[in-house]
Amino acid sequence: MSKRKEVLDAILKQGMLPLFFHTDEQESIAIVKTLYASGIRVFEFTNRGEEAKRVFKALINARNEEMPELQLGIGTIKTNAEAEKFISLGADFIVAPIVTPSVGDLAHSHDLLWIPGCMTPTEIALAQQNKAGVIKLFPANVLGPGFVSAIRELFKGQLFIPTGGVDIEIENLKSWFKAGVCAVGMGSKLIDPKQVNGLAEKTQQALQLVARARAESEG
Repeated sequence: MSKRKEVLDAILKQGMLPLFFHTDEQESIAIVKTLYASGIRVFEFTNRGEEAKRVFKALINARNEEMPELQLGIGTIKTNAEAEKFISLGADFIVAPIVTPSVGDLAHSHDLLWIPGCMTPTEIALAQQNKAGVIKLFPANVLGPGFVSAIRELFKGQLFIPTGGVDIEIENLKSWFKAGVCAVGMGSKLIDPKQVNGLAEKTQQALQLVARARAESEG
């Protein structure tokens, strides 16, 4: 199985993509270990600061030693230089807030899933032209489920993940899945890097709510 398909299958199965950024290596490892123990098998670390490379490297090492089933991606990748840096560290997939075709080409050349961020139909069309298997709708709280419902027929078969402001709440999740998304991104609503207490319970609850929202939106 190709790496791209392996990661995509993991995202589709999980139904949500947790993400966060933290400057501390050990605290970041503790968060990811908690997520893993709670059932998470695909996760995005965001490239939001100078410490990102060092922390991501530590996460890759911890994953290799203790979390063999985890697919570990890197987010907020806007340039080829950034992508090359994290691919060399072992990133399993690439997430971006924008559509940069050259980054998509680079990811594809390494058989990695590229998930660009879009906000308009034109951006979605550009992402499709550059073979984005999954598209991140960002910011989700501005676009809303109604946007997905409105454009879904224009882009039949395209997979979407709304990110930014998705609530861990059954009605909100149901509205997204009913609109036609394949998974939801979960950032600060799920993970507070300064507060790990309660993360395991919150993660398990989120996974259960996502599974329920999916089932009820399909029913």
